[in-house]
Amino acid sequence: MTTVAQEQDRLNAIASQSLYGQDVYLLTLDHSFTIVRRHLGSGSILELGPAEGMMTDRLYRLGQPLTVVEGAERFCREIAARCPQAQVVNSLFETFEPAERFDNIILGHVLEHVTDPVGLLRRARTWLTPGGMIFAAVPNSRSLHRQAGVLMGLLPFEETLNELDLHHGHRRVYNPETFRREFLEAGLRVDVFGGYFMKAASQGQLAQIATPAMIEALCQVGERYPDIAAEIYVVART
Repeated sequence: MTTVAQEQDRLNAIASQSLYGQDVYLLTLDHSFTIVRRHLGSGSILELGPAEGMMTDRLYRLGQPLTVVEGAERFCREIAARCPQAQVVNSLFETFEPAERFDNIILGHVLEHVTDPVGLLRRARTWLTPGGMIFAAVPNSRSLHRQAGVLMGLLPFEETLNELDLHHGHRRVYNPETFRREFLEAGLRVDVFGGYFMKAASQGQLAQIATPAMIEALCQVGERYPDIAAEIYVVART
């Protein structure tokens, strides 16, 4: 079993070479934030696992009370410097014990990283105020580009961890059914399931040709076909 110290070392190592703040990720994040805004209620926000804090910066500008929990020390220092009114907590999710409940909990690309995603969702459920919501997004194993990769012989099957998954520290890749199932197992109700970003090529290929207009259009097409979009999301409540 991984100890707290080992997991923190792992997160610090991933943070030292993180790629989330680059290229296509930044462009897709803008669209992800527009989706979050559709479902975000008034009141307090808890963001788990912000990494570089790209979503954090956008949430911070909303002016709602914001708490951020991140396991990597470097990311915590950087976010605290940019968002001085936010409460930034350097902690593993498994050891985080909030003193209050939250109206909104954001898990952007978190569940694929943790050892026990259902356990985390069960804990997060107890952190919600009555009527509060959880928004979570993860990569989709049924994404168009993963299906193409299998047909091309680049992946043995859709849920194989590819090179970029391993770089990011992913422990799994979800499909729409396994993603929704974990919320149900955690005692949460799935109000909304959706997707965004129709990804037809690899991250490296898209980085060479992508424009902001192209990525935004692909994000909107992905909303029309969530089952094969590159990113899938859930809005859940108790």
